[in-house]
Amino acid sequence: MDEKEILSRAQQYIAEEKDEKFRKEVEELVSKKNMEELEDRFYQSLEFGTGGLRGIMGGGTNRMNTLNISKATQGLANYIIKAFPEEAKKGTLSACIAYDSRHNHDKFSDITARVFAANGIKAYLFTGMRPTPELSFAIRMLGCKTGVVVTASHNPPKYNGYKAYWADGAQVVEPHDKGIIDEVNAVKEVKLIDREEGIKSGKIVLIDKDVDEKFQSMIKANLYRPELIREKASSVKVVYTPLHGTGAMHVEKVLGDLGLNVITVPEQREGNGDFPTVEKPNPEEAPALKMAVELAKKEKADVVMATDPDADRFGTAFPDKNGNYVLVSGNQMGALLADYVLLSKKEFNKMPKNPALIRSIVTSPFVDFISKKYGVALDEVLTGFKWIAYLEGEYEKAGNKNYVFGLEESYGYLVETEVRDKDGVSAAAMCAEMTLYWASKGKSLLEHLNDMYMEYGYFEDRAISKYFEGIKGPGIMQGIMTKLRSEGLKTLGGKKVLKIRDIQQSIEFDPENPSAKTDVKFPKSNVLQFFLEGGTIVSARPSGTEPKIKFYINSRVPVAQQTEQALDAAKKDAGVLCDAISAEIKAILDAAK
Repeated sequence: MDEKEILSRAQQYIAEEKDEKFRKEVEELVSKKNMEELEDRFYQSLEFGTGGLRGIMGGGTNRMNTLNISKATQGLANYIIKAFPEEAKKGTLSACIAYDSRHNHDKFSDITARVFAANGIKAYLFTGMRPTPELSFAIRMLGCKTGVVVTASHNPPKYNGYKAYWADGAQVVEPHDKGIIDEVNAVKEVKLIDREEGIKSGKIVLIDKDVDEKFQSMIKANLYRPELIREKASSVKVVYTPLHGTGAMHVEKVLGDLGLNVITVPEQREGNGDFPTVEKPNPEEAPALKMAVELAKKEKADVVMATDPDADRFGTAFPDKNGNYVLVSGNQMGALLADYVLLSKKEFNKMPKNPALIRSIVTSPFVDFISKKYGVALDEVLTGFKWIAYLEGEYEKAGNKNYVFGLEESYGYLVETEVRDKDGVSAAAMCAEMTLYWASKGKSLLEHLNDMYMEYGYFEDRAISKYFEGIKGPGIMQGIMTKLRSEGLKTLGGKKVLKIRDIQQSIEFDPENPSAKTDVKFPKSNVLQFFLEGGTIVSARPSGTEPKIKFYINSRVPVAQQTEQALDAAKKDAGVLCDAISAEIKAILDAAK
């Protein structure tokens, strides 16, 4: 794109952007003729993807700002009106809007509500920041046809995002995602109502306490052992951090109502879009939990809990026998929660007919073994919790299976059916109960996890990511995937590749006999999976929300005997294998240009 076209796009943006801050950013860049920065902001339009928008905040077509959000909401409103014509005629359509602690959350949520209201869709707008799972709950509670949460999850401070939801409380999936994208791309004019006029007329309705209380009551109602909690809660000390996000309100209230002693990291309790105490507010990464772990050591806490800014992800750490806090991975916590939920349902005769557990394709097969033990079906879906929620909805429509638990490796869990997205608040409550349960049996969660390894085998999981930012980034990532498809991989870490699953092409095949292909029934997605001898699975996928490509390693090594020595040997073997595979993947990424 040449300089003339870039400047033309910038001038058009200046003419359309109503927010003074974003408009002035671009005006200043134009006046200084900063073409490098202008090109990055205008070489493309921020794409409304299958989940919505996510990007760096600022003025420009390739940035998160009020203009892009107003157009996205207009397109979403247009689609909702067409999808529900009877409700549109009656004037009964409604939407719910929530936001977390990110910068510009007030501007972005406000203009979203004003566009919905101007299009005849009543906008329920939270008065303050709220978690993503509460947004999902509120859509269902209020009978809305859509919803939006303004969040960039655990991304760095310069990012914000816009996630769109459907009437079932789940993020939009096909065919609606494609339909909404078409409507967004076709927007020529945005309807907008004044905020005060909208509130006065009842087209914008402010919500808070009533939804909060029902959300909290739902979480407590889904626990299995309230008597145990009442009896033993005072014996457990929890250190918790919301990482400057939305979680404190609900986690403190729910766990406090249960009688648990909750100590929140004071420096990280309040919402702050700068996330000043962490590089990234991501509970998947040990540095984000550093302050919580330090406080836990001081307080001699039994568990460290963390939620990300929109409180849909949930991270933990537990003290080992030496008092050192061990960060529990998403796969490990998912296995622990799955085991606890299933054993509890069985014990209290709450296991439904035809129960089913759902995990993403890049999540450890650890839960497959647990599901089999309890006679629960195991279904795989694409990466992204929206697919777990979608399949849960399909179970309901077909009446053939009943959802009991869902998980993904990136610290996402859903222990109830009233929410249709991952829920870090409910996971915190269930984890607290689970900790008390195993303590009543004389075991810590780490000790129980080792017992599970001895029963099912030792599972080790790794994730390797590399960012490719800027104009060339998407092409580099696509080049990596193209090369993997065309050249293939015969071995990884000294293990033979027995099967390749190409979800983009909807096929599986043996690399030694590539002509003999079988179909796979997933929606098309740019994912490759390599199944190695011995049971290890390696998956490759470019991120749909960030400029990075990610590789996942899920390995399993059987434990020869139920002894600590045998478990240690299995851990050592798994580590050696994962190290070898990781080295090969890093070489592939380093060679990419």
